[in-house]
Amino acid sequence: MASEAEGTFQRFAVFGESSSSGTEMNNKNFSKLCKDCGIMDGKTVTSTDVDIVFSKVKAKNARTITFQQFQEAMKELGQKRFKGKSPDEALENIYRLMEGKDPATTGVTKATTVGGVSRLTDTSKYTGTHKERFDESGKGKGIAGREDVTDSSGYVSGYKGAGTYDKKGSR
Repeated sequence: MASEAEGTFQRFAVFGESSSSGTEMNNKNFSKLCKDCGIMDGKTVTSTDVDIVFSKVKAKNARTITFQQFQEAMKELGQKRFKGKSPDEALENIYRLMEGKDPATTGVTKATTVGGVSRLTDTSKYTGTHKERFDESGKGKGIAGREDVTDSSGYVSGYKGAGTYDKKGSR
């Protein structure tokens, strides 16, 4: 049961943190785990309780918790969430709530195309200088599409034999 909890811990620890290895979790992801897994119910366990427990189990100057500290936090939250049950039974119920859960991305803002927005963002309809900023697929060309890239090779723009000087000079 703890290995399944460790898997869930790692998935939430990495969520939104590109530099995270999955061994330590910050408070934001800890709160998200508690909310997404149903540990935080809004009545017996609130977001304040979760923040307080996180602060209790982490080291004094640390910003993250390890899996061992996470287990301590779950024991504490389990006793609060499942009152009247033994600590082991409460922890077992907490792990059951966490089983197979992934970080949810529901409610994440999506790009909307209302009314004229799709017409305005269709790059195939662009004309003039704006047309030069995108390739055929509609992907932007970046700096090459916005600025005239200067040729700093030392040759005049119309010269056809650029780069042939060394070949002629070897008499």
